[in-house]
Amino acid sequence: MKILILNGSPNIKGCTARALKEVADTLKNEGIETETIDVGNKDIRGCISCNSCTKKGKCVFDDLVNEIAPKFEKADGIIVGTPVYYAGSNGTIISLLDRLFYSTHFDKTMKVGAAVISSRRAGSTSAFDEINKYFTISNMPIVSSSYWNEVHGFVADDVEKDLEGLQTMRNLGRNMAFMIKAINLGKEKYGLPKNERGMFTSFNDGL
Repeated sequence: MKILILNGSPNIKGCTARALKEVADTLKNEGIETETIDVGNKDIRGCISCNSCTKKGKCVFDDLVNEIAPKFEKADGIIVGTPVYYAGSNGTIISLLDRLFYSTHFDKTMKVGAAVISSRRAGSTSAFDEINKYFTISNMPIVSSSYWNEVHGFVADDVEKDLEGLQTMRNLGRNMAFMIKAINLGKEKYGLPKNERGMFTSFNDGL
């Protein structure tokens, strides 16, 4: 069992990284392997809606997105961490997620997902909602914790003082480990739930 962790902060040793480490350490203690990839310090462009991925099976821009895609496919779940800029997520991680989720056509049903947010003071819950939308459109259960998945601070040392935030990260790790194990048992006994496809309402009749 493995979780893919994406650090969306350009400061790869900052507050977001500190929060993600707390989750990763807890997952390791629960017997779950993790792999962390730094995204926020990379040059990632946005999607141009060319739809080349429907033919090529990967994004037309051959960068970190295509490197992450097979790791995401093999993983049991994903954690996306981001700092907060103007009450939203870092633009780099959003560009990556847009392209990653759009260009990958493998079934994501019952892969678990979690957002981890770092802010100095405010804007964390809107960024939290923004990240979670990628999971809810993909049949992916969201992992929650004992509070919203966030830490507060300006530098990583500040996060050490956010004892409740670090506690939230540890509870998130335990909840994620439990969900992965429970889902794997359910798949063995019952299989994945049926997922209907084919209907695509676009109102071409002009109504």
